[in-house]
Amino acid sequence: MSYHDPVMARECLEYLQIQPDGTYVDLTFGGGGHSRLILEQLGGNGRLVAFDQDADAQANLPEDERLLFAPANFRFLKRYLRLFGIRKVDGILADLGVSSHQLDVPERGFSFRFEADLDMRMNQKDGPTAAEILAHTPVDELQYVFGTFGEVRNARTLARRIAEVREQEPIERVGDLVSICEPLSFGKPNRYLAQVFQALRIAVNDEMGVLEDMLTQVTEVLKPGGRFVAMSYHSLEDRMVKNVLKSGQVSGEAIKDFYGRIYRPFRIITKKPVEASAAEVAENPRARSAKLRVGERLDSQPPTEN
Repeated sequence: MSYHDPVMARECLEYLQIQPDGTYVDLTFGGGGHSRLILEQLGGNGRLVAFDQDADAQANLPEDERLLFAPANFRFLKRYLRLFGIRKVDGILADLGVSSHQLDVPERGFSFRFEADLDMRMNQKDGPTAAEILAHTPVDELQYVFGTFGEVRNARTLARRIAEVREQEPIERVGDLVSICEPLSFGKPNRYLAQVFQALRIAVNDEMGVLEDMLTQVTEVLKPGGRFVAMSYHSLEDRMVKNVLKSGQVSGEAIKDFYGRIYRPFRIITKKPVEASAAEVAENPRARSAKLRVGERLDSQPPTEN
């Protein structure tokens, strides 16, 4: 199966600061590019836990006894670490969003470039498909999905049009949705379609809910001095990561103790997000929107109420 090279691979590995006997987590195994680079730097006693809910990813697993694979969504981070007998880890890498493989396989229905059923599920054994969401989601919720997750300028008009069409005929194929979007598109048609399909994919996979669940566990499972390296491709993802590094909370709200001292869970390594070089973007267009943030876990705990 074809997977593109991982984005900012060199930067990710440098920021993780791999210890040969450490325990690390790759939350998005995919083609295994990042995992293989981590394994190259681990010694015989090192361990790597890799997550991926997509069955296609398992074909890329190397034969390496140091690798523990979790065939699950990374929202179950803490659960699988317990299953593997691991309490704390030395580093966590999260390459968020959809993989290039998923976009490039026509029958998965992720891309407007190929005719297929509107599926878009990263885990094809669980949850509603994109077609089912289009068929049953109320207009105001569809407007929120397109406006918030895709930044579609005429989200309400699009949502209403979808509701009108589904009363007459099902919207089940990629071409069905494209034909609805084309007369409504602003600016470049392909950009508009990309925004619509991105929004729908995020809703299908509950990507923001999944990310929030994972981020609430990161501070608990990282050792003091351990690093969290997160690469996001959407402004909402980036904001959530930034907030957790700053405050330990997805909302970004500061936690204060009785004396008004603010809880700082991380030392921020990247004051501003790191972006891919022009050369990498030219070679891999997906890198254009990537933002890399890194935090090092401090030996601190949130204040408890007396």
